[in-house]
Amino acid sequence: MSYKPFFSFFIFILLFSCKSEHQFIINAPQKIQTNKELTISVSEKNNQPIDSVLFLIDDKKVKSDLTSATLKINDYKLGKHIITAIIFHENKTTKISEIIYFLADAAPEIYTYKIINTFPHDKDAYTQGLEFYKGFLYEGTGRKGSSSIRKVELKTGKVLQQKDLDEQYFGEGITIFNNKLYQLTWQSGIGFVYDLNTFEQEKTFNYTKSREGWGLTHNGEKLIKTDGTELIWFLNPETLVEESYIEVYTNERKVEKLNELEYVNGLIYANIWQQNSILIVNPNTGKVEGVANLNGLKTLIDKEQKLDDADEVLNGIAFDKENNRLFVTGKHWGKLFEIELLKK
Repeated sequence: MSYKPFFSFFIFILLFSCKSEHQFIINAPQKIQTNKELTISVSEKNNQPIDSVLFLIDDKKVKSDLTSATLKINDYKLGKHIITAIIFHENKTTKISEIIYFLADAAPEIYTYKIINTFPHDKDAYTQGLEFYKGFLYEGTGRKGSSSIRKVELKTGKVLQQKDLDEQYFGEGITIFNNKLYQLTWQSGIGFVYDLNTFEQEKTFNYTKSREGWGLTHNGEKLIKTDGTELIWFLNPETLVEESYIEVYTNERKVEKLNELEYVNGLIYANIWQQNSILIVNPNTGKVEGVANLNGLKTLIDKEQKLDDADEVLNGIAFDKENNRLFVTGKHWGKLFEIELLKK
């Protein structure tokens, strides 16, 4: 008679019992606004004794009592964070983790707008990126077979210079930095760098961490990029590698589909795909500081053009820093607007 099956079964039960002996739980909210104190603790489902707990947020130790910690989180970036608890009990150590989301401390301020000037804009331009530089507009257009970079005369909308992309590429956001023009492509995982004066391509770069190419701007030190999610990436200006990111959140939720970007007086202005609005984002924390509803501009264009495509929405933000002028347009819009944002 063999006892091997019975013995194996006994070992399995013993191991399973040992593994299940302690059921530790991190007690913490799933979401919390950063103006509130965060309290976290550890408990054991069967009230087994705990000697002490070491807490970490994103692998950084936080000050705690024996089994709990209370801390201010107003200096943290918004979005996803990992709470880790290293639990010391009965000469053993157990490590568990939970995800928590930090939200903005207040709702965004609401803006409306005033039209200052109206300029003509090429209806054939499926606008993906827009920039104002030394008296001229520079524009990146999209869709395979019609993607380009352009230099445009503001007052007339006349295209002064144009370079078309190969038909395999869907052009996206652009920006001008250190006398170079940078352009993203949508799903090809590649960006282009051009000589600003000649539009001759000088080099390419690959996305190493971000998912796709959507919007592009810069803050004078780093390139700033969106990829269609709630993330805004900061790229090394030399290597063009994504070095860090922020997550964009209101006091209630994350904001996804971030698209065209512009850096305006220390803040990031962002379009949202398929919406006629501008978000004003804090570049340090990811907080949505303000929201500008520009649906009225789309209504004006619709009355004149009868836009057919649901994608033909607001997309394109440019800022004239010298004269403090803000320009916006949309995909296939026949007008470009100079506007002033006004708090409600």
